[in-house]
Amino acid sequence: MSQQEPSTTDAGAPAVAAVVVLAAGQGTRMRSATPKVLHALGGRSMLGHVLAACEPLGAATTVVVVGSGRDQVEAHLAEVAPAALPVVQEEQRGSGHAAQVALAAVPEVEGPVLLVNGDAPLLRVETVTDLVAEHVRAGNALTVLTAEVDDPTGLGRIVRDGSGAVTAIVEQRDATPGQRAIREINAGVYVGDAAALRSGLSRISADNDQGELYVTDVLGLLVADGAPVGGARAVDADDVLGCNDRRELAARRRTLNDRVLDRLMVEGVTVVDPATTWVDVTVTVERDAVLEPGTHLKGTTSVASGAVVGPDTTLVDCTVEAGASVVRSHCLGAVVGPEATVGPFSYLRPGTRLAAGAKVGAFVEVKNTQVGEGSKVPHLSYVGDATIGRGANVGAATVFVNYDGVDKHRTTIGDHVRIGSDTMLVAPVTVGDGAYTAAGSVITDDVPPGAMGVARARQRNVGGWVRRRRPGTPAAEAAAAAESRAEASGDPGADHDS
Repeated sequence: MSQQEPSTTDAGAPAVAAVVVLAAGQGTRMRSATPKVLHALGGRSMLGHVLAACEPLGAATTVVVVGSGRDQVEAHLAEVAPAALPVVQEEQRGSGHAAQVALAAVPEVEGPVLLVNGDAPLLRVETVTDLVAEHVRAGNALTVLTAEVDDPTGLGRIVRDGSGAVTAIVEQRDATPGQRAIREINAGVYVGDAAALRSGLSRISADNDQGELYVTDVLGLLVADGAPVGGARAVDADDVLGCNDRRELAARRRTLNDRVLDRLMVEGVTVVDPATTWVDVTVTVERDAVLEPGTHLKGTTSVASGAVVGPDTTLVDCTVEAGASVVRSHCLGAVVGPEATVGPFSYLRPGTRLAAGAKVGAFVEVKNTQVGEGSKVPHLSYVGDATIGRGANVGAATVFVNYDGVDKHRTTIGDHVRIGSDTMLVAPVTVGDGAYTAAGSVITDDVPPGAMGVARARQRNVGGWVRRRRPGTPAAEAAAAAESRAEASGDPGADHDS
């Protein structure tokens, strides 16, 4: 059985002819309508993490074996790995059967093939790269990934001969007392020559307690053939951990997050409290950024140097530029410009863009709006579908009335505008450069540059109303006392209508 000499990728990693991901299992212990491999951690599904770890190998063909929840898995593949080929395993009869189905779907594949489970979210690029490199270096027909663990109970043991060559994988139930003492275990990841795999898979038997076909049996058959078989040990045993229930999912999520935060801190990011800080693997954070406790960074979020995020802040698909600050806020699809400030208790929705030095303050919601350089929306306002120029100030309790019940409309605020507190801006409307609006106004028409927009009724005071309409109340008593004091002082305006 000959082995095709593999090439290398542009990054220098040894290439494989194909990657086969086994993702057909039901995952019944998850107790979920979601297929096991689609459960998410760190910004990707478990399947997504496995595909990302294998991508640098440069395989021309990636086969994903699907079964349980196939429609959901195939739809997910179309989003994250559209070039991958989903192959249906109609009846789940073990890992060996899944591998048979996968290789039968790509009969033209020759050379090294990587077999990996779809529920190994901690698998790293370095680990699969080292596995393939060792396989190529040793000229093996099959190489298995192994790991040294403290407690191997329930796991298949790697048996080696005196020279260190792998001779068998022995399951716990079949192991002798001496073999049970072995702490090197089978990780369930293999790289093998396509011809050797096909030969071995064609000969495995379902003569076992479960009545299933297992990839592990291929190793024994190849050893019996005299084919070279080896093992490559993972540097970090966490890499090979699977995920079978919600408790294990939480544990894998914590391990993955710890790895992300450790890398960020090594690169110069301050993480004040790693225990309460969560960062997806898809996020980028530059050196000298500060992540305060309770910070959650998700999706495609990026945080630039000198920015401070948190405490108690969630950013999803956001950009925070250099020197900006986001405190106790929730932001989705927003851009926070250099030296801009957000929060506390702000809500930035998609399409929000804050220019340099802009401010969105406490209890402000902003949606689909551009806030110009140095402009401020300090507190208690809603700003939707708007363009705000430079140096403007939006007073407290202002509402951009953007929805007429059918369509959304846009408001334009010019440079250096002053919007008085409690102004309603009924879109579509424009407030020109340098203009003001009076507090409490309902602005329905454009305000020309430099003008004051006033849209409110003139105040009228009805004297004596409380005494007449609310007699005997504390308010009436307080008013009577005040009127008496005013009369005693000779105030002619006491208790008069106006």
